[in-house]
Amino acid sequence: MGGTTPTDMSVAVAVAAGGALGALARWLTVVQVTRWLGPDFPAGTMAVNVAGSLLMGLLVTLAVEGVNISSEVRAFFAIGFLGSFTTFSAFSLDAVGLVERAQWWPAAAYVVGSVALGAAAFLLGVRMARLFL
Repeated sequence: MGGTTPTDMSVAVAVAAGGALGALARWLTVVQVTRWLGPDFPAGTMAVNVAGSLLMGLLVTLAVEGVNISSEVRAFFAIGFLGSFTTFSAFSLDAVGLVERAQWWPAAAYVVGSVALGAAAFLLGVRMARLFL
């Protein structure tokens, strides 16, 4: 890896480790939420995207507004874990699946709800972080 510095390598390892754990956490969460609520509505994907937005808001605010978080830890959580835990591609797949089954109201509720709840959760994460600063 020619020009790679040890810091670059440690960030890359942090991203990879976070990604593996985030993907596993996503799968476990989707499976459990589907068991609880059933398979007719993609609540599992919605849950991970909303939870991920909350966690991202919390992490980014803490990092920007006063908590010294190393680049490896930021990369582990923001890029690795949350990048794998949340998923726009699965969101799109689920939304299109509802549309293809002509489930117009659930599709609209899923798309609007995911975006609105995700943004609200991010804002809640920002406010929660500021409580600790």
